[in-house]
Amino acid sequence: MSNLRCKTEKINNIKIMEVLKKMKKLMNKVQEKMMRVGIVTRNVMTSTSGEGFVDSAVKILISVVIGALLLAGLYKLFGDTILPTLTQRIKDMFNFAG
Repeated sequence: MSNLRCKTEKINNIKIMEVLKKMKKLMNKVQEKMMRVGIVTRNVMTSTSGEGFVDSAVKILISVVIGALLLAGLYKLFGDTILPTLTQRIKDMFNFAG
């Protein structure tokens, strides 16, 4: 019996050792993956390559606002000042009595 018990214990120990090796291999893979993720994260956080996009977006937004204000001013100018006098001049040209 004791011989069978020793063989069984050896087999169990071998299985346990195999499982431990697999676990250690898995832990090493996980650790390596986490290190890679950490390096990529650090590189992304310290990178300044995206700063130009924010600057460009602000410039475009300012241009759009200034353009809208300019168009609104021209519309107001044409509506109140230029068009009434222009229509009056056209009427005066066609009512020429000379």
